[in-house]
Amino acid sequence: MSTFTQFLYQIVFSTKYQERSMIESGQKMLYKYIWGILKNKNCHLYRIGGVENHIHIVTHIHQSVAIANLIKDIKLASGEYIKNEKIFPDFSGWQDGYGAFTYHISAKNNLIEYVKNQKEHHRKISFREEYISLLKEHQIEFDEKYLL
Repeated sequence: MSTFTQFLYQIVFSTKYQERSMIESGQKMLYKYIWGILKNKNCHLYRIGGVENHIHIVTHIHQSVAIANLIKDIKLASGEYIKNEKIFPDFSGWQDGYGAFTYHISAKNNLIEYVKNQKEHHRKISFREEYISLLKEHQIEFDEKYLL
């Protein structure tokens, strides 16, 4: 029997101290690099986007991939890539931790649009507010003193 899965995730993580170091001119290069990491791990990227201080990734995770390992690999490899290619001169690394939220496949198109419109979205709401909203939406208990 074959294995069939559908693990749709929205992954969110920020720059260290939420520094606004990911300047727009280098974002597409970074996103393309992360897409390559996902592709090499047999994950399907639906959308990646963000603003100067954080990233959202909407992806299908292959059944052989552990989410914690995937995010660790993305952060380590992309951090090295950013430093080697000097695409964000003020980048000092990624914040510890991440958010990984699962969705039913029927939410895919809404998630894609949400990530696509991050720049507009963050004219109205801070990353902290957005992150807290995601935690609440997914009924994840948290203590605000440990947030970003």
